[in-house]
Parts: sequence; C-alpha cells; structure tokens
Amino acid sequence: MSRFYFGDDSRSNTSASDSEDNLSTLPFATPLRRSDFLNPDFSTSTYLSTLHNRHQTLEDLRSELRSRSQLLSKELLDLVNSNYQDFLNLGNSLHGGEEKVEEVRVGLLGFRKEVGALMGDVGQREEEVAGLLQERREVRSKIEVGRRLVDYDARIKELEAELMIETAGHETIIIGEEVEDSDEDEDEDDEDEEGYGVSIAKLKRNVMQYRLVVGLEKSLGEHPFVAAQVARIAKVRSTLLMDLKSALQQAKSAGSSGSGRVVKVMNIYADMEESAEAVKVLKTLKSS
Repeated sequence: MSRFYFGDDSRSNTSASDSEDNLSTLPFATPLRRSDFLNPDFSTSTYLSTLHNRHQTLEDLRSELRSRSQLLSKELLDLVNSNYQDFLNLGNSLHGGEEKVEEVRVGLLGFRKEVGALMGDVGQREEEVAGLLQERREVRSKIEVGRRLVDYDARIKELEAELMIETAGHETIIIGEEVEDSDEDEDEDDEDEEGYGVSIAKLKRNVMQYRLVVGLEKSLGEHPFVAAQVARIAKVRSTLLMDLKSALQQAKSAGSSGSGRVVKVMNIYADMEESAEAVKVLKTLKSS
C-alpha cells in the first residue's frame, strides 16, 4: 500500500498510532494509465508535474514506473517471440522478386535512353536556333550597311549635282560652276554677293555635305563599294577646293572691302579641314 511517511515522533506511542490511523484514511493512488505514455508529444517533466496530487511517495512512484518499464519490455519480447516465425517466413516469401526488379531496372534503362535521345534532339535544336539567330543578326547588319551605302551614294550624287559634276563611265567631267545662288536668304552673314561669282552660303552648304559624306565613308570602313568611289570623292574635293580658291581670290582682289569675305572663306576651309590648302592659296596670291 502506498502511503506518506512523516518521520519519528518522540512524544508517545499513542501519537504514532494516531498518525498510522490518519494515513490509513488516505485514498489509494490509482495505477498509471497506459494511454498517458502513448501521447506523441509525451514529455517526462510535463507528465511528472501532473502527478503532484497523487497520494504516493516518490519511492513508490519510482517503483511503479520501474515495474511499468519492465512490463513493456516483456510485452515487446513476447511480441517478437510470437511473430518470430512470421519474420522468417517474410524473407522466404520474397523469393522470385528478382524478375520484377530486373523488369524495373530494364524499364529505367530504357527511360534513361529515351531521355538521352530527347536531350540530344533539344541540343541540336538549340544549335539550329542559335545559328538562325546569328544569321538573322548578320542579315540585319548587312541591311544596315546597305542602307548606309545607298545614303552614301545619294549624298555623293547630290554633291556632284551641286558642283555641276557629271560622271561618264569611269571619267569625271566638270561642266562648270553656278554663278549665282537661287536661295536669296541662305545665309544672313552674306550681306553683299554682287561682283562675286561664288556664293558663301552655297560653299558652306557644299562643304557640310562633303563632311557628311566623309563621315559615312569612315563608318563603312573598307567596303568594296566605298573603294570604288575614291575617284568621285577626289573629284568632289578638288572641285570644292577650286571653288574656295576662286572665292578667296575674288575676296582678296576686292581689297579692304573684301576682308570680311576672306575671313568667311578661311573659316570654310577650316570646316573642310583644309587649312593648309588655304595657307598655300594665300601664299600664291601674295607672290603673284
């Protein structure tokens, strides 16, 4: 029987017997429930804290828990012994499964082979797409070059028309120079064009167009079509320089009244990046 122990009482035997009678009136501790140990979240400290109202000594509780542990061990041993033959028969019943395993293995090998073939097809398709994309980029690049070549040729033709240059076969012939400019308000700085055969406004416009052509030529690089236009570009340059030389000669011959025009012509030489040619012309004029 589980009970509490209060220690020795030295007062009298009567008091000891009274205590024995009082302990006998306490209720018996109920056995520990098996279901309490089957909780998935079982915690020893939590479980022991729920036993504080049990009328049982700590030693009795330990003894009961020890007995419960031994009982569970015995039940587990009985379970294994009772099913030992079934465990042995389970191993024997697995005979003949090698064929199934082999079938699964062969199926997996076939599946892996199919996956490898699909991966090869995907890789081949990827290479084809990459090649097509590269071809597309090249075509776009060629189209862009073609557009710039058309623009390049159109600007050269426009310059040749402005400079009155006609091309016949591989030879370039200078037809002549336009004496007066049809655009009266082309340049506000051109105050007085009377007595001059070359318009400053037209010279500026032609030089600007020439610079655009030269810029396109550099961007196109060593293209066969560009190489074939070397003679045309050279003739355009020489014609422009002839017009500038003529304008400079006319301005110098006008004396002090033409000094402003001389500065303008020199600036056009600078825009054309032909300042050295301008200095050469000035030296020729001074020596003559």
